Amino acid sequence: MIVKITSSAIIGIDSYPVDVEVDVSRGLPQFFTVGLPDASVRESKDRIKSAIRNSGYSFPGNRVTINLAPAAIKKEGTGFDLPIAVGILSAQGIIRKECLSGYMFAGELSLDGSVKGIHGALPAAIQAANMGLRGIVLPRENAGEAAIVGKIAVIAVDYLHEVVEFLNGTKELYPTEADISNLFSRNLHYPFDFSEVNGQNQAKRAMEVAAGGGHNIIMIGPPGSGKTMLALRLLTILPDLSLEEAIETTKIHSVAGLLTKEESLLAVRPFRAPHHSISDAGLVGGGHIPRPGEISLANNGVLFLDELPEFKRNVLEVLRQPLESGHITISRASASATYPARFMLVAAMNPCPCGFFTDTKRQCTCTPRQIRQYRSRISGPLLDRIDIHLEVPSIGYNDLSRESGGELSEVIKKRVNKARDIQHDRFKSGTLCNSGMSNRQIKKYCVLNEDSKKLIEMAVDMLGLSARAYTKILKVARTIADLEGEETIRPPHISEAIQYRALDREAI
Repeated sequence: MIVKITSSAIIGIDSYPVDVEVDVSRGLPQFFTVGLPDASVRESKDRIKSAIRNSGYSFPGNRVTINLAPAAIKKEGTGFDLPIAVGILSAQGIIRKECLSGYMFAGELSLDGSVKGIHGALPAAIQAANMGLRGIVLPRENAGEAAIVGKIAVIAVDYLHEVVEFLNGTKELYPTEADISNLFSRNLHYPFDFSEVNGQNQAKRAMEVAAGGGHNIIMIGPPGSGKTMLALRLLTILPDLSLEEAIETTKIHSVAGLLTKEESLLAVRPFRAPHHSISDAGLVGGGHIPRPGEISLANNGVLFLDELPEFKRNVLEVLRQPLESGHITISRASASATYPARFMLVAAMNPCPCGFFTDTKRQCTCTPRQIRQYRSRISGPLLDRIDIHLEVPSIGYNDLSRESGGELSEVIKKRVNKARDIQHDRFKSGTLCNSGMSNRQIKKYCVLNEDSKKLIEMAVDMLGLSARAYTKILKVARTIADLEGEETIRPPHISEAIQYRALDREAI
């Protein structure tokens, strides 16, 4: 008897349907799985046998053949345990065949018959809804994230026998529901605030400008000047995630297996800070079967690279394409996956190997050659994609001893939101913020009056700024004007933007 069960598999962050075909026929007791299964799928036969028997059902003593279609795409993961077990039970007549239609199944089985969580439940639920199915049967651990789709019944189960009883109509299981607004309010909290940062007023202003226009930023300063502290608080002034952004971000973390039961929907923008020993595959994604890397896990959020020159050169260079395009495509022999990678890059570095080149209180021991070699680890093409170069000086005692660090993040965030609204109305669609402006848009929206033209011409001649620095200055100046609600870019906006090009000057 042949039984067909609907399940799913993941490519990138999206799901595609997989038909689990189960055939129990005469022959010696054997268990075959075909359809390009990986090791975890092939090993499922032992888990499934024990789970069925320990749930109080008999396992067929005949030949069992499992086909995972389409057979041309490699299948991985433990999520096929539950649909295979349901198919075997249906082939024996324990579950009525007509009860299976309209449902998708996914879940890992323990030896005692309990159903454990899987990766990628949210994309699977979206796929089931797009297929017009009645519902999806999932482990209770994954029900919360799948329920945010809202267009399909999510049936949460703890044990295999519950699935059998539900399908046969002897036990009623109610669909899991999710309150989106409640999830947002419950998960939307930050452990940090900009008011905790004493001093560094210019640096805090630069972070506001970066948030206002979505600009990538690099901070250069001695150890202990507060670079990491500033980077951690950038999230608190960025606009809140929209529902569409939250679902996309949650899908990536679902595929990576990083979601918890309590955090079924990500309401806070992600902040990823990989160590400088990370590999290029760890940063952009990869592996034999493609997996999302840190840049995709930081999608719609912040990627913080501390001690930037300490990262391997080849690791930094792979950032160039996703910084430009907002996505990364990983091709392998078995599959090709595309992951979104729209993030703000926040980098930090010391001004020299010892860290004290710009420190007024401690003496630098590095030679000019060592300083040049240290800074040359960051290539020009990568710096091309960083709009703001910020010097962060060491902090004096008077600033450290203050009780308050200034404005609350909530106050700064209101100005950022206002600037982002201006940009949304300006660009309408496609370009999200000023940092993504094309050359044509720069010419249209960054028109300068005569005083502003003279100022930027003087800066280019006297400071030796390059053509790329000129473009970045215009983008940043446009954001500064937006933060002040000005339609025209004025000389003060240009002057402030020029200050944020530290690494483009002839001498720093």
